Amino acid sequence: MIGMRNVVFVAPFPMDATLRFARGFARLENVRVLGVFQKPPWAEKGRTFDDLVAVEDALNPEDIVSAVRRLEGAYGPTHRLTGVLEPLQTPLGIARERLGIEGPTAAVAERFRDKALMKDCLRAAGIPCAKHRLATSADAASAFAEEVGFPIVMKPPAGAGCRGTYRIESHEDLRSALAVVRPSAASPVLCEEFLRGTEQSFEAVVAGGKVLAHSISHYQPTPLEVVNTPWIQWVCMLPRDIAGAEYDEVRRIGAKVVATLGLDDGFTHMEWFRRTDGSIAVGEIAARPPGGQLTSMTGLVHDIDIYRCWARAVVDGRLDAPWQRNYAAATVFLRGMGRGRVTRIDGLDEAQKRMGALVEEVKLPRVGAPKADSYEGDGYVILRHSEQATLDAAVEVVLDTVRVRYG
Repeated sequence: MIGMRNVVFVAPFPMDATLRFARGFARLENVRVLGVFQKPPWAEKGRTFDDLVAVEDALNPEDIVSAVRRLEGAYGPTHRLTGVLEPLQTPLGIARERLGIEGPTAAVAERFRDKALMKDCLRAAGIPCAKHRLATSADAASAFAEEVGFPIVMKPPAGAGCRGTYRIESHEDLRSALAVVRPSAASPVLCEEFLRGTEQSFEAVVAGGKVLAHSISHYQPTPLEVVNTPWIQWVCMLPRDIAGAEYDEVRRIGAKVVATLGLDDGFTHMEWFRRTDGSIAVGEIAARPPGGQLTSMTGLVHDIDIYRCWARAVVDGRLDAPWQRNYAAATVFLRGMGRGRVTRIDGLDEAQKRMGALVEEVKLPRVGAPKADSYEGDGYVILRHSEQATLDAAVEVVLDTVRVRYG
């Protein structure tokens, strides 16, 4: 019989999207869930968490180590130390090494976190990805643009979610971007070839360094287009059928990427491009579950508790439930033209009448709230159906009828 395992879950703040993952641990057998937060969710003590510890900085490895030692004094050795936020992955790796806890090391975390190092590793392994250079000066960035040609992309080496990303179309764009980012040895910028084609993602459940299950999504349009066009309402689509031969190459590459970067157990989120000539190139990969409602949609299309599935992979290194794709799902992110605060949302009643039972989850823009600066916008609608054509029609209903107004 398996004894009680202590799992320490770390996060700065108790956001609902973050707590969903902690609750996945609470639904496992013989697991004691302990939390480390800057602002602990005290209302969750006795429900999600057996105990909680407050720290000054949840991204500081020293604070994490101190909190874990305090918890171990009360509950015994830690089985797993984990968290889902991108900036936490390297601090967690450092803390695991200091405490002798099994899981991704700091070196593994950095291979996923540092996008320049990641691409160096992938290219050395023969995995196709964008040409890149870590520029420590404006001259180095300019030289890269001359070698590769416009357009190029500039972004932070450890960025996430397209934040701080620039699409550079000309010398004028380059000068404007460099005036903002000001690359230096202490603060370099990652320059990349702009990959043309459709952008998609590959999510994987990993155990023992092997991909046990996977999912594929489509971005409509690409995330960079979404960032550069802040009014457009966009869609993340998980198609009903991903068994076709057109995905064989990305399945092979996804497994090779995981093995090359060295993740043993957990989830990965890999963004990839299908170029206009049909070839595939890796954008980047993260050693964490995806954001943008992708995690919950992955659960919906496979009709499983995806948060418990992630927890099982982290704690026990195995797949929690049968992984059968029974549905298609899509998230439509609600944004609009203009600036200021949300004044109203038009078309909701009509969209609801036409979509019926396809709606799985809704977050409506809050009237009076300032327009969000996030690429995810002011709200979203998640839809699901067993027939792809029916789901596609429902997505078009939302895109055509729902409008966020600002003033």
